[in-house]
Formats: sequence, C-alpha cells, structure tokens
Amino acid sequence: MTRILLAPNRFGVSLLTRIRMAVFGGFIGDQYALYDLKHRSKKEYLSEFDWYRSRWINEPFDAMLNNKIICNEVLQPHANVSPILFVKNKKRLVRYGAGRDRIGYADVVAGVRETGSVFMKPLTAGKGKGVHRIDARDGRLLLDEAEKTEAELIAFLQGQPDWFLTETVAQHAELDAIFDRTSNTIRLITMRTGDGGAQPFFAVLRLGTSDTVPVDNGSRGGLVAKVDLASGELTEARTLWSHGVYQSHPDSGAPIAGAVVPRWQEVVDTAVRLADEFPFLQFVAWDFLVADDGVWVIEANTSSGVNIVQLWGGQRRGPLGDFYRAHGVIA
Repeated sequence: MTRILLAPNRFGVSLLTRIRMAVFGGFIGDQYALYDLKHRSKKEYLSEFDWYRSRWINEPFDAMLNNKIICNEVLQPHANVSPILFVKNKKRLVRYGAGRDRIGYADVVAGVRETGSVFMKPLTAGKGKGVHRIDARDGRLLLDEAEKTEAELIAFLQGQPDWFLTETVAQHAELDAIFDRTSNTIRLITMRTGDGGAQPFFAVLRLGTSDTVPVDNGSRGGLVAKVDLASGELTEARTLWSHGVYQSHPDSGAPIAGAVVPRWQEVVDTAVRLADEFPFLQFVAWDFLVADDGVWVIEANTSSGVNIVQLWGGQRRGPLGDFYRAHGVIA
C-alpha cells in the first residue's frame, strides 16, 4: 500500500482519488489515468496488488531469474546471451570467469576500451533502474553519451553499488533506423497453459527516446508498440508516462505503426523453445534484442508489470486474468 501511495504521480491525480484507488482496488494514480478509470470499470483491470502476488508464481525458481548473473549462466548453454565482463559485489571487483584474482577500476576501464561498448546493470534491480552505457570511441570515454575522463569514470564506478558490465550487442539495422541511441528490445511473455505447453501471450517492442537514453524501458518513459504475435507487425507506440500515441518516432521520424520486427518468427520460436527448456517456470517475461546475426536474450524476468499489457485494454477477464486465476493470484 505504501509503494502504491508513494508511486510517481505523472498525471496529477488528486490525493483523494489516489487514496481511494489504492484502498479500494490497489491502483496507483497513473493507472487511474492510463486506464481511464473515471469512465471505465476497475473490475476489468488487473491491479498492482494482483501483479505483486503474481511474482510468486514461479516459486521456488523465481530466484533463478531475479539474479541477473545466475540468469545469464543458466541461459548461456541454450541461447545467445551477452558476455558478462566484470562484477562488483560487496565492494569486491572481479573479472568474470577469471578465478579469484581481484582487480582495480583501471583494469575495468582498460576492459571497456578493449571491448568498445558495455552496459552497466545492477545485480537485481529492474525497470531500467541503474542501467548505464559506457562507450570507448576514438580514444574518448562516454557515459550515457557524455564524455568523461578516466578519473571521472572510475569515480562513477566506485560510487555505484553492486553491478556488472556486459558487452553491448549491436541491434539490427532496421531497429537502428527507428532510433539508434538506445538498444530497442522486445518484451515477449510466455505462459504455461493447462496442458503444460508454453505459449506466447503478449509482446511489445520497446523504443527509447532522446529523454530515456541509454535505456528503452517503458517504466522510464520509453515508447512501447504492441507486436502482432503472428506477423510481427507493430501498432502505434504508446507510453506509460502520458496519453501520447505515436505513429512514427518523435525523434527520428521513422515509421512505427505498420513496421515489422525483423526475424520475428525466430524471436517467437526462441521464446517458446527456451520456455520449454525450463518446464518448471510457469511465466517468463523475456527480453530479446534482434541483431543482424540472430536473436539475443538480454534477460528473463519472473513477472512483468501489468501496465504495459493493459495499455491496450483490461486483462482481468482476458488471458492474463485467466492465467492468474488458474494460479490462485486472483479469485
């Protein structure tokens, strides 16, 4: 309840309405606005309470996905995953996979220069929090596109809590053409149905903007366009931060609605195959990056926020609600 009441209020919903929505339904103010609950019934929508309870559906295997290092290790034999280069944990800095030798921050910077581009991610946080991109280009060091000296970058790395660095994978040229300042990734959800088979349920292409660099996450203000599961064709893009609807990208002008995700069938096949490799997982929100040379798994999540799904309509009486009901999340 505290989390709901203290959530950002980007739509300026009154305090009285936010309290009423939180106490009598478990909705945050932004959901009240996004779902237009002034005119629509909240009985058609899944709430933050419902999402929170759904995080335990994969128990006791949810920890496998919540810890990004473990998730990378588990998926590595089964799919393309971006190599982890360095890990900082409890103030200890190590080169991943290189034994017990401790290293210094200058070694990390040297590794970045050698690799060319890396993403810095927190060990457990989600929603794009704590994610940064570091590039070494023409002798310069760039942190989220801002030039830094080596001393400044080291000070930044020292000041951040537990994190890891993973090599950047270049996205497919067609995705780069839509917006080239972020890696634009796919969120595809698979759910295990009553007969035990994994099925794709919902997918969006997440698109960064000039305001969200270096990430594309919808929870950070990025755009999301729904993907037709059969064809890979995109709808218009929407955002969790406003009522805006975008037929084309607001920065690049590139068309969004009607565009087709490259290698789409390969994305779907990869998601279903991976879900079936781990039959003890009932629900997985896969994050994929499509590259010119194939499909890469960025991470896998044990749950997915209901906002991104319900931008296109309530799900309490839809497939996601039915799935939650089958697992005792909702009545």
